[in-house]
Amino acid sequence: MDLLSLVRAASEQAEQATFSLVDINADTIVFTLINTGIIILIYFFFLHKPVCSILDKRAEAVKKDMDDAEKAREDAEAARTEYEQRLEQSKEEAGRILSDATKRAQQRGDEIIAGANAEAANIKQRAEESIEREKKRAVNEIKDEIADMVIAAASKVAEKEISAEDNERIISAELERIGKEN
Repeated sequence: MDLLSLVRAASEQAEQATFSLVDINADTIVFTLINTGIIILIYFFFLHKPVCSILDKRAEAVKKDMDDAEKAREDAEAARTEYEQRLEQSKEEAGRILSDATKRAQQRGDEIIAGANAEAANIKQRAEESIEREKKRAVNEIKDEIADMVIAAASKVAEKEISAEDNERIISAELERIGKEN
C-alpha cells in the first residue's frame, strides 16, 4: 500500500463519520460540574488560606512600600525646604559680608585719603617754611651786597671828590655789575 491509497482510505472514512462540533451531552455536563465542584472544594480546603495569606502579605508589602514612598517624599520635601532656607541664609550672609567688606574698604579708603591729605599739608607747610627761609636768606644776601656796594661806592667817593653826575654813574655801574652776577 502506498501513500496515495492510505490518503484515499482516510478520506472515505472521514466522509462516512459524522462529527458534530456542538453536541450537548447531559453526562458531560454533570461530569464537568462535579469536577468543578471538587476543584473548588480542594481550593477552599487546601489553597484558599495560603493564597489569601500570600495576597494579604503582598497587600501589606505594597502598603508598606507606599508608606515608605510617602515618607521618603515628605523627607525629600523637608530636605528641599531646609536647603532653600539654608540657601537663602547663605545669600543673606554673603550680602552682609559684602556690605561689611564694602564699608571697611570705604573706611580704609577714607583713612588713606585723610593720611595723604595730612601728609600733603605737612609737605606743603615744610615747603612754605623752606621758601620763607630761602627768601629771608636771599634778602639778607642782597642787603649784604647792597651794603658792600655802598661801602665800595663810599670808598670811591672818598678817594676823590665826585660830582653828583659821577656819583650817579658809579652807583648805576655797581648796580649793573651786581645784577650781572645774580
